[in-house]
Amino acid sequence: MGFRPLHDRVLVRRVEAEEKTAGGIIIPDTAKEKPMEGEIVSAGPGARGEDGKIQPLDVKAGDRVLFGKWSGTEVKLDGEDLIIMKESDIMGVLEQTAARKAA
Repeated sequence: MGFRPLHDRVLVRRVEAEEKTAGGIIIPDTAKEKPMEGEIVSAGPGARGEDGKIQPLDVKAGDRVLFGKWSGTEVKLDGEDLIIMKESDIMGVLEQTAARKAA
């Protein structure tokens, strides 16, 4: 099934939470919090401004973003858990560093 968000909404896939802490302690499923980081699957064309023109979004498919803990609406599409949210719920885009690109 195809899905295309409307206006200034984006479809986000949460990234998997870390299984271990930096010190090597394994985190059980019951103690994990929902990650606040995700990847944009698709984005709408943008919001319509007061002048009637469409203002394009600052994010695009493939961007890794940070968002609020309670942001968006959780949906299940093709058996996959995704989130639909407005662009304004996104706090920022994570930039890849040279070290991450090489890995």
